[in-house]
Amino acid sequence: MSDNKKKTGEPDRSLINTSEKYEMEYWTKKFSVSPQQLTGAVRAVGSNAKDVEKYLKDKNDK
Repeated sequence: MSDNKKKTGEPDRSLINTSEKYEMEYWTKKFSVSPQQLTGAVRAVGSNAKDVEKYLKDKNDK
C-alpha cells in the first residue's frame, strides 16, 4: 500500500512501508539490516515497526 501524498498530518512512524525508498533507507539504517532482511521481516510479521524490530532481534540472537 502506498502513501497518500494528499493526506497531511502526522505520519505514522509505527509502520514500515517497503514501497517507499526513503522509508527503506531509514529503517535499514535504524535496524542495521539489508533491504532484503527488512523486506523479509515485514513479510514475516507485518509492517508494525515494533514487531519487525523484535523479529530481527530474535533472529539475530539465534
